[in-house]
Amino acid sequence: MRLLTLGLAILRASLIVSASVTVYPTATTTIAASAANYTGAAAYDPTVLQPPPVPSGLNTQFVIQLQNGGTDKLSLPQNGSFIGFSVEMSVVNQVLGTNSTILEVPFLNLMANLQERSGRVNIRVGGNSQDTAVLVNSTPDGKMLEKNVTGASNPTQTPPLIYTPDLLYMMANISALVNVHWFVGIPFLINDTATRLAITRQAYEILGDRLMGIQIGNEPDLYQAHGHYTSYGPFDYFGDFGVYVEDMNDANLPGTNLLVGPSIAYADWTTEDVWNTGFVSAYNENLAFLTVENYPTDNCALRFNTGGAIQDPQTIFPDFLSHTSQYSGNSIIQKFLNSTQFAITNEKRLLMMETNTGSCGGFAGISDAFGAALWGIDYAFQMAYNNFAGGMIHVGGQNEYYNPFTPPPTNQSTFHQWTIGPTYYSALVAAESIGPSNDTQVLDLGANNGNVYTPAYAFYENGDPVRVGIINYVTDPTGASDLQVQIAIGGSGIGQPNQSPASVKVKYTFFFDPPSLISSADKGQRYLLADSVSQKANFTWAGQARHLSFHIAYSR
Repeated sequence: MRLLTLGLAILRASLIVSASVTVYPTATTTIAASAANYTGAAAYDPTVLQPPPVPSGLNTQFVIQLQNGGTDKLSLPQNGSFIGFSVEMSVVNQVLGTNSTILEVPFLNLMANLQERSGRVNIRVGGNSQDTAVLVNSTPDGKMLEKNVTGASNPTQTPPLIYTPDLLYMMANISALVNVHWFVGIPFLINDTATRLAITRQAYEILGDRLMGIQIGNEPDLYQAHGHYTSYGPFDYFGDFGVYVEDMNDANLPGTNLLVGPSIAYADWTTEDVWNTGFVSAYNENLAFLTVENYPTDNCALRFNTGGAIQDPQTIFPDFLSHTSQYSGNSIIQKFLNSTQFAITNEKRLLMMETNTGSCGGFAGISDAFGAALWGIDYAFQMAYNNFAGGMIHVGGQNEYYNPFTPPPTNQSTFHQWTIGPTYYSALVAAESIGPSNDTQVLDLGANNGNVYTPAYAFYENGDPVRVGIINYVTDPTGASDLQVQIAIGGSGIGQPNQSPASVKVKYTFFFDPPSLISSADKGQRYLLADSVSQKANFTWAGQARHLSFHIAYSR
């Protein structure tokens, strides 16, 4: 049985006969794996959940009607590099490289895959650890970066850092090999203006035109809650941001137009709270982007014993597997829709600087399962359709479930390789869907009468549809929930010549059993394959990539 969760069709619009695309759903191989006694790193947790039940009344046959030109409600033009990565500063020496001369080749290959499809990759180096990171000329042990683990603070146990300019040279050397552009975070929780200015100056000088922005503070709306200040509100951030602008001007620093903020978590403040201070009008000439950081939920109670209610992954798994469910991308962005328009009105764009399936590392069996790839694809397309400037998938260390890629522990790096997580495939599909033209517009089609389990998107260039993405969130081992979708372009019904493609090259994310049942008619197409939304290993892209702990997984 051949089973599908997402199809990406490349439309050959010059052909003028109709075509039908069959889109298949997920299969269920029910796996009950208990990992109650697992004590290893979260990145390799073997927990496997049960897929959600089949919804009743699913319509499995529908038509997607498109037209050339004249389509309204399209997004602003988007870049293929729309989905990038946010790398926690404390783990750059594990993910990017040991130093400027020893780079991680698997990381370079993963970025090259995306560059091949989108033209470039955007990466932010920062996070909680940026806010107490100090730039020094050298470290006591001669390394590029050192952590003071005994000084770890806040609910995520973030260690203070010291690092040398070699970190910035490492980033520049990566950009010399792969077209990576960078955001760099500066510390806001230490009273050290000289350090902030030094980081800004050296980032500008070393990275040059590969520097996209300087992040001023990380999640300042949580400074008070995390005990960094007894009182800290939006006007405090407004003032601190202005002080740093003055510091840069006094020091005659370049790059005063590359600052980004407010980077709030939407926890104790809303974006409107910040806008109402006059932040954007006061610093308009300094702001490269308006930025936010947000997760649909958190696992902090379990991971860091915060005293909150612990969430059961099996119970909340369905909340990630629907177009409008509680933790869907559609739900996440609703609170920011006013801000995306506000940004455009002020000639800026709103960027999701950091996101993933759940803060504090995500969830075992959700963040590291195939369903998270579908969740990430839908989320990426929702952000693009609703005029975000992009989104950054967060990357942490060994103790995170949600990493898009995880290097092996240092003491195992000679015999174990990297583990590739499902959200890397989200970035891969997003890059190929939006493409390298930097002029692609996205449309949520509301297909199948807006059914929440079968969202579909169209991608337009020069006003014409060129690709269609269809997601089927339903896991059904019987095949009864397979979708059959007809894609039509033009036709007498809308007063245009029939320009439906005679053949459609489809890039599928689908589940199948066994592989031998893929028909010869599918040759030349590319597939993202797995057996279940719960599956955690051995899914492939174009028959090459593997998601398997300690095995490199990438395709060219």
